[in-house]
Amino acid sequence: MPKERFEFGENWSKFLGVLSEERIKEAEKSLQSWLGITDLQGKRFLDVGSGSGLFSLAAKNLGAKVFSFDYDENSVKCAQYLKNKFYKDDDDWQIERGDALNKKYLSQFKNYDVVYSWGVLHHTGNMYKALDNVSSLVALQGTLFISIYNDQGFASKIWKAIKKAYNSAPKSLRNFILFPCFLRLWGPTTVKDFLKGRPFHTWRTYAKQRGMSPYRDVVDWVGGYPFEVARPEQIFDFFHKRGFSLEKISTCGNGHGCNQYVFKRER
Repeated sequence: MPKERFEFGENWSKFLGVLSEERIKEAEKSLQSWLGITDLQGKRFLDVGSGSGLFSLAAKNLGAKVFSFDYDENSVKCAQYLKNKFYKDDDDWQIERGDALNKKYLSQFKNYDVVYSWGVLHHTGNMYKALDNVSSLVALQGTLFISIYNDQGFASKIWKAIKKAYNSAPKSLRNFILFPCFLRLWGPTTVKDFLKGRPFHTWRTYAKQRGMSPYRDVVDWVGGYPFEVARPEQIFDFFHKRGFSLEKISTCGNGHGCNQYVFKRER
């Protein structure tokens, strides 16, 4: 793994300080909407790269038996914190450190009803190997819900250079990289909200998209390295060849960020 790897868990631990019941409910609604379900009773849910643990918690609240793992030790601690707070001593939610690139480690996970990996596999340092690995964990007729960074061509190359520079810089200097990126990412949206007569509307409602705070999401975006991207058709073709059909998709057009996919395993 590159030495410039971003410490996602450190960012997530700060996010937990603003986690609210409303954000948890929004995470539950997101799973319900994307998976087309009302609950996950009797389902096995594998969270690959669980981050803060928010969506593992949401799946557990919806009735699933959950297994969460993450490469980052602090992320594992975040998920463990939520489990201890809401489901202490519940054996139907297990959490540990693991690597999506380690096939030997992944061999313990078979036939999961839902495999969930949102904004994770493009940070492993070998995205297509990680995608191939998780595809084998899904049960027949099971669901794979992933999101992968959109390929913007030259713009993606610029973002990759920024991310690498951010992680290579001393922590005391990182704000000098973060601040202009923050203005680039949120400036136009904030101006539009003011012109529409609804100041900071997008900022205030942002949590409903992912349960994430806007500031922490910017830190996650700028710091997120390793960094790989793909066009929607590349992801579709990759999983089609492995026996998956596309159930739902949401793309960000030519913009930065993640394209989201829900696949069903047909064979």
